[in-house]
Amino acid sequence: MADNSFSDGVPSDSVEAAKNASNTEKLTDQVMQNPRVLAALQERFDNVPHTPSSYIETLPKAVKRRINALKQLQVRCAHIEAKFYEEVHDLERKYAALYQPLFDKRREFITGDVEPTDAESEWHSENEEEEKLAGDVKNKVVITEKEAATAEEPNPKGIPEFWFTIFRNVDMLSELVQEYDEPILKHLQDIKVKFSDPGQPMSFVLEFHFEPNDYFTNSVLTKTYKMKSEPDKADPFSFEGPEIVDCDGCTIDWKKGKNVTVKTIKKKQKHKGRGTVRTITKQVPNESFFNFFSPLKASGDGESLDEDSEFTLASDFEIGHFFRERIVPRAVLYFTGEAIEDDDNKEPSQPAECKQQ
Repeated sequence: MADNSFSDGVPSDSVEAAKNASNTEKLTDQVMQNPRVLAALQERFDNVPHTPSSYIETLPKAVKRRINALKQLQVRCAHIEAKFYEEVHDLERKYAALYQPLFDKRREFITGDVEPTDAESEWHSENEEEEKLAGDVKNKVVITEKEAATAEEPNPKGIPEFWFTIFRNVDMLSELVQEYDEPILKHLQDIKVKFSDPGQPMSFVLEFHFEPNDYFTNSVLTKTYKMKSEPDKADPFSFEGPEIVDCDGCTIDWKKGKNVTVKTIKKKQKHKGRGTVRTITKQVPNESFFNFFSPLKASGDGESLDEDSEFTLASDFEIGHFFRERIVPRAVLYFTGEAIEDDDNKEPSQPAECKQQ
């Protein structure tokens, strides 16, 4: 009987393996020549993560040790930067005292307590020449109209509704203002920024000055923003400058029936025992700009806030920063709308001081 396990002295299973290997190689060559297969393989290779951290992990221990030394230096830099911002805060306080006489005069012009002189009122606009030519033509018409006119041009006191107009012009603020807030804001005469005293924890106070009105007895409503300029021990590399970490409002002494931050609702209540129904009234919170003075408190007990509360708090910090950095220093330009046009032409950015702790 013939033995088929050998062919010319070579085992048959070896011959079969060689044939399979040859076929596999040919099939591999065919597959690798397929553009779609090559594209899929390239995509897989491209998707293999090549992150900085994965690169760091491949470095020798001696190099990693030196990198750790660099991180220590970086932490020391963050602490120096924190001291720098503390001195910046001191400079802000110093220059705030220089600005204040100008802001006081601004208030006098707005309220009408003082009338600006002709020299103080002179302003040369960019379109001065065009306006002059138009004015020459208009003057001829005006002279004729004046001769026929019997009534004088209205001359209201100061600049009516100055701050209220700013609230209307700035989207960030107008979103907070309800229709029933408007009559109150028309009594707003000034907004001031005051910085914490030397040696005290870093903070600033917004002061809203109101003329006597029918809504509350306060002449000034305040909002205090507490700040810190110190790298976080758990994450020192996140330090980007002073941060607003909490804020306090004030009590508004509302006159009877004038509190716009609450509303009265009527609710029917059924007695469990007798089954009788009675109508009760209760007060519930109401949307209002004046809730700005009753802010949500940042969590100080280690518990994290829910997502909505974090968003509310971050928005509050951003508004406080905006009052301090933009609206108060450049109020007239927000009144005329010029600052708003400038803001629209700039890339939006999140100031470091608005970051929630």
